[in-house]
Amino acid sequence: MTKKRTKNSTRVSLSTRALHGTKLYPHKAPVAFPIYQTSTYRFESSEDAIRYAKGDPTVFVYSRYHNPTVQEVEEKIALLYGAEDAVLFSSGMAAITTTILAIAKPGNTILSTPALYGGTYRWFRDELHHYGINVRIIDPHNLATIVEYADTTTCIVYFETPTNPTLDIIDITEVAQQTARARAKIGKPILSIIDNTFGTVVNQNPLEMGIDVCIESATKYIGGHHDLLAGVVVGQNALCNRVRNVAKYLGGCLDPFAAFLLNRSLATLELRVLQHNANAFTLAKALENHPKVKRVLYPGLPSHPYHRIAKRQMRGFGGMVTIELQPSRKYTPAEAAAHVCDSLNVAVNAMSLGGVETLVSIPVFSSHVFMSDSELARHGVSPGMIRISVGLEGIDDLINDFTQALDTLR
Repeated sequence: MTKKRTKNSTRVSLSTRALHGTKLYPHKAPVAFPIYQTSTYRFESSEDAIRYAKGDPTVFVYSRYHNPTVQEVEEKIALLYGAEDAVLFSSGMAAITTTILAIAKPGNTILSTPALYGGTYRWFRDELHHYGINVRIIDPHNLATIVEYADTTTCIVYFETPTNPTLDIIDITEVAQQTARARAKIGKPILSIIDNTFGTVVNQNPLEMGIDVCIESATKYIGGHHDLLAGVVVGQNALCNRVRNVAKYLGGCLDPFAAFLLNRSLATLELRVLQHNANAFTLAKALENHPKVKRVLYPGLPSHPYHRIAKRQMRGFGGMVTIELQPSRKYTPAEAAAHVCDSLNVAVNAMSLGGVETLVSIPVFSSHVFMSDSELARHGVSPGMIRISVGLEGIDDLINDFTQALDTLR
C-alpha cells in the first residue's frame, strides 16, 4: 500500500472505501478476500524468522499477532475513519480493556462521563482499581470539569455519544478542546477516547473533530447481522502499535473467519446504517404520539434536550431509540416494560443491537444490571425503559407491532 494510493482512496465515498479499501487500481486477485484460516505460517527460509526478530512487520508468524484477512479489514476500517491505523479484537470489551491497559498505568486517573455502556462502567467500577487505576466522573454537560479535574495522574478522557441506553448527546468538539486545555495545564499527554458504537463512522467521525481514539463494538453496526463478535480501535500508528503489542499478551485477537464476515458486512455498512437511521426516526416519531409512552429518547427528535448538538455533529441520528413507559395501574415499571417486550411479534426480545433485526431489551435487566438505584439515576436509567435497536424490517410493520404491544398495557 503506497501513500499515493491511500491518499487517493480517502477522496472517494465511504461506501467505495468500505468495498475496495485502498486497492483502487487494476490488479489480479479474488473479488472476495480469502479467509486465511491458519494459526501459523510457513517461512520460505529462516531469513524470514530473522527479519521478524529484527522487527519487520510484513512477516506473518502467528495469527494471534496478525493475519492477512484481519489486516485487510483493519486497513479498510482505518480508511473509513481517515485514520493511520486500526486494530481488531475478538469483542468490543476486548478492544476497550486492551486499549485502556495499553495506556493507563498504576497511579493513573481516567476522567470519564457517567453514562457508559454497562460493561464498560462495571469494569471501571469493579476491576480497574485492582490495577491501581482510578476513575473520576466529569459532568458531561459542563466539560470544563475536564480541565478542572485534570492533574499529573490524568492519562485518558473517556466518553461515549450517543450514550447507551439514554441516547444522551455530548459535544465531541468540546471534549477535544477541553482535553487539549487539560494537556496544556499539566504539560503531559492525555488521550481522548470515544466509544463510537451507537454513532458509527457513517453518522459521525470523532477523529475529524479532534478526538484521538475511536472504539467500536464491531459486533454491532459494522458486523450488522447478529452473527459475530468483534471490536475495533482506530487512531494513530503509535497508539495502535502499542495497543496491538499489548493485545499479543492479553490474547483478544480476532478470528480470521470473523474478519471475513466483517469484510462482507462492510460492503453494505452505509446502506444499512442509513436505513436504520430512517426507520428509527420514523418509529420514534410514531411512538411519541402513543398514550402509553411517557417519553421517547432519540437525538433526531426536536424534543431531545440536546438535539441541536446532535444536529451539528452527526450526519444521521442512528438506529437506537429508547422509550420510557407511562405508569401502569396493573404493573410495576419493570413489569410493564417486560409485558410490552413479551407482546411484540416482529421485534425480537434479545440483548444486543446494530443488526438487521429489530431487538428490544430492558436496560435494568441487561446493559445496566447489577447497578444500585443511585447508579441508575446517575446514568439516567429507569425501570420502565425499553431500548430499541431498530432494524431493517418494513417500517409500517414495526409501528404496528409496537402499537399493538403498547395497547395491551393497562
